[in-house]
Amino acid sequence: MSTTAARYLYLARHGEASPDESELTDAGCRQAVLLGERLRRNPLAAVHHGPLPRAARTAQLIGEQLDDVPLRVSEQAGDYIPYLPQRQELPAESADAMLDRLSQFPDEERDKGPELARSALAQFTGPVDGDEPRHELVVTHNFLIGWLVRAALDAPKWRWMGLAHANAALTVIRYAPGRPASVLLYNDTGHLPTELRWTGFPAELHV
Repeated sequence: MSTTAARYLYLARHGEASPDESELTDAGCRQAVLLGERLRRNPLAAVHHGPLPRAARTAQLIGEQLDDVPLRVSEQAGDYIPYLPQRQELPAESADAMLDRLSQFPDEERDKGPELARSALAQFTGPVDGDEPRHELVVTHNFLIGWLVRAALDAPKWRWMGLAHANAALTVIRYAPGRPASVLLYNDTGHLPTELRWTGFPAELHV
């Protein structure tokens, strides 16, 4: 009979990006290095990352701090809209603003996103086959982190919206056999000095 073991899924948003999002800023590079140093003591089996330059560079810098952990590019870890809600699903007082925001994203991100999001759930979540726990890092973007946290909490599908993640912050979800998923950490920036925390958030939300 086959056995399953716990999966520990580490989620990180890419480091701070340049205005055109083609590369990381100096601060973003430092964020990635510090996150890699924090993760050095964790038994990571792989680092998955999205294909866009800001995620790929973040993963590369993290990987340089680790010992022989493979980097794997994944379209499922990319930047896209994971779920497009209907108006009746949303809180009445904020539905117009939320739908207006979603309409501003490129058609490709809106059209391909839901299928990629379903695939991401299949690829990255749930217990793993075998007897040994698996630890994996996904370097991705804000929306996918919100989607995976929402799923772990069994929240409504639209609730990926409003879950914001700082650059190079760390979230950890545990998927144990026979148990609900557990969010062990969310948006943790303890590895970053004060001046490198909360980038990726509007200034009024810095704490």
